[in-house]
Amino acid sequence: MYIAMNRFKIAPGCEDEFIDIWKNRNTYLDTVPGFKSFNLLKGPATEEYTLFASHSIWENREAFENWTKSEAFRMAHANAGGARKNLYLGPPQFEGFETVV
Repeated sequence: MYIAMNRFKIAPGCEDEFIDIWKNRNTYLDTVPGFKSFNLLKGPATEEYTLFASHSIWENREAFENWTKSEAFRMAHANAGGARKNLYLGPPQFEGFETVV
Protein backbone atom coordinates (compact mmCIF):
# COMPACT_ATOMS: atom_id res chain seq x y z
CA MET A 1 0.00 0.00 0.00
CA TYR A 2 1.13 3.56 -0.72
CA ILE A 3 -0.28 6.74 0.82
CA ALA A 4 0.13 10.06 -1.00
CA MET A 5 -0.57 13.29 0.84
CA ASN A 6 -0.39 16.96 -0.06
CA ARG A 7 -0.49 19.48 2.78
CA PHE A 8 -2.08 22.86 2.07
CA LYS A 9 -1.87 26.02 4.16
CA ILE A 10 -5.12 27.91 3.57
CA ALA A 11 -5.68 31.57 4.42
CA PRO A 12 -7.98 32.18 7.40
CA GLY A 13 -11.57 32.68 6.32
CA CYS A 14 -11.06 30.78 3.05
CA GLU A 15 -11.60 27.28 4.42
CA ASP A 16 -15.16 26.82 3.13
CA GLU A 17 -14.18 27.95 -0.38
CA PHE A 18 -11.23 25.52 -0.36
CA ILE A 19 -13.50 22.66 0.74
CA ASP A 20 -16.04 23.56 -1.97
CA ILE A 21 -13.31 23.38 -4.63
CA TRP A 22 -12.53 19.81 -3.58
CA LYS A 23 -16.21 18.82 -3.28
CA ASN A 24 -17.02 20.08 -6.76
CA ARG A 25 -13.99 18.99 -8.77
CA ASN A 26 -13.76 15.84 -10.82
CA THR A 27 -10.61 14.00 -9.76
CA TYR A 28 -11.01 11.07 -12.18
CA LEU A 29 -9.40 8.92 -9.48
CA ASP A 30 -12.03 6.21 -9.77
CA THR A 31 -10.85 5.58 -13.35
CA VAL A 32 -7.22 4.95 -12.37
CA PRO A 33 -5.88 1.41 -11.83
CA GLY A 34 -4.56 0.91 -8.30
CA PHE A 35 -6.54 3.71 -6.67
CA LYS A 36 -8.16 2.71 -3.35
CA SER A 37 -9.57 5.78 -1.57
CA PHE A 38 -9.37 9.53 -1.07
CA ASN A 39 -10.04 11.89 1.83
CA LEU A 40 -9.60 15.61 2.33
CA LEU A 41 -8.51 16.20 5.92
CA LYS A 42 -8.88 19.43 7.89
CA GLY A 43 -6.17 19.97 10.49
CA PRO A 44 -5.37 22.59 13.08
CA ALA A 45 -5.88 26.30 12.55
CA THR A 46 -3.61 29.12 13.65
CA GLU A 47 -3.91 32.87 13.21
CA GLU A 48 -1.82 32.45 10.05
CA TYR A 49 -3.47 29.47 8.29
CA THR A 50 -5.62 26.35 8.46
CA LEU A 51 -3.88 23.12 7.56
CA PHE A 52 -5.53 20.69 5.12
CA ALA A 53 -4.22 17.46 3.63
CA SER A 54 -5.35 15.49 0.61
CA HIS A 55 -4.89 11.80 1.45
CA SER A 56 -5.07 9.09 -1.22
CA ILE A 57 -4.42 5.39 -0.82
CA TRP A 58 -3.00 3.30 -3.65
CA GLU A 59 -2.18 -0.37 -4.18
CA ASN A 60 1.51 0.58 -4.46
CA ARG A 61 3.89 3.41 -5.35
CA GLU A 62 3.90 2.40 -9.01
CA ALA A 63 0.11 2.87 -9.24
CA PHE A 64 0.43 6.36 -7.76
CA GLU A 65 3.30 7.30 -10.06
CA ASN A 66 1.33 6.03 -13.07
CA TRP A 67 -1.55 8.31 -11.97
CA THR A 68 0.78 11.33 -11.94
CA LYS A 69 1.74 10.61 -15.56
CA SER A 70 -1.80 9.96 -16.78
CA GLU A 71 -4.28 11.97 -18.80
CA ALA A 72 -6.68 11.65 -15.82
CA PHE A 73 -4.11 13.48 -13.66
CA ARG A 74 -3.75 16.27 -16.22
CA MET A 75 -7.52 16.68 -16.45
CA ALA A 76 -7.96 16.66 -12.65
CA HIS A 77 -5.31 19.36 -12.22
CA ALA A 78 -6.15 21.49 -15.26
CA ASN A 79 -7.58 24.31 -13.13
CA ALA A 80 -5.66 23.74 -9.89
CA GLY A 81 -5.18 27.02 -8.07
CA GLY A 82 -6.30 29.19 -10.94
CA ALA A 83 -7.99 32.46 -10.03
CA ARG A 84 -8.25 31.35 -6.40
CA LYS A 85 -4.53 31.58 -5.65
CA ASN A 86 -5.35 33.91 -2.74
CA LEU A 87 -6.58 30.85 -0.80
CA TYR A 88 -3.17 29.20 -0.74
CA LEU A 89 -0.29 30.32 1.45
CA GLY A 90 2.43 28.72 -0.62
CA PRO A 91 2.52 25.56 -2.73
CA PRO A 92 1.29 22.21 -1.42
CA GLN A 93 3.84 20.03 0.36
CA PHE A 94 3.89 16.44 -0.92
CA GLU A 95 4.52 13.45 1.35
CA GLY A 96 4.52 9.83 0.17
CA PHE A 97 4.51 6.78 2.44
CA GLU A 98 4.97 3.08 1.77
CA THR A 99 3.47 0.52 4.14
CA VAL A 100 6.15 -1.34 6.06
CA VAL A 101 4.05 -3.17 8.73
